[in-house]
Amino acid sequence: MRHGNSGRKFSRTASHRKAMFANMAAALITHEQITTTLPKAKDLRPIVEKLVTLGKRGDLHARRQAIAELRDVAAAKKLFDTLGPRYKERNGGYTRVLKAGFRYGDNAAVAVIEFVDRDVEAKGAADRARTAAAEAEGEAVAA
Repeated sequence: MRHGNSGRKFSRTASHRKAMFANMAAALITHEQITTTLPKAKDLRPIVEKLVTLGKRGDLHARRQAIAELRDVAAAKKLFDTLGPRYKERNGGYTRVLKAGFRYGDNAAVAVIEFVDRDVEAKGAADRARTAAAEAEGEAVAA
């Protein structure tokens, strides 16, 4: 019997699925918009919605639950410092899934999942900061 076993398997073990969704949720929180396949985006949505609800609660226990789910302390920090206060007055519906056509290689349906009222500058900000830090480190070594 498979009572209560909802969700897709994605041809992965349970631990692989859990790790995949933890990584995807951390990436979505960090960049506020990611592109993935449509079924993965649809299955990621409730995970991220529950994490934002934890971020709105904001207490220590919620923070520990979010870190356990995300496995990324920096993403959890952004969740509680930025996203929680942003959606304080909103009762659910923090993300949207937009269909984005089909992937070239295997014709899989692709979707963009993003936060509603997202910060447009957040996408790629971590990468820009990392690049700037590396350049500053390179200049310091060269000098």
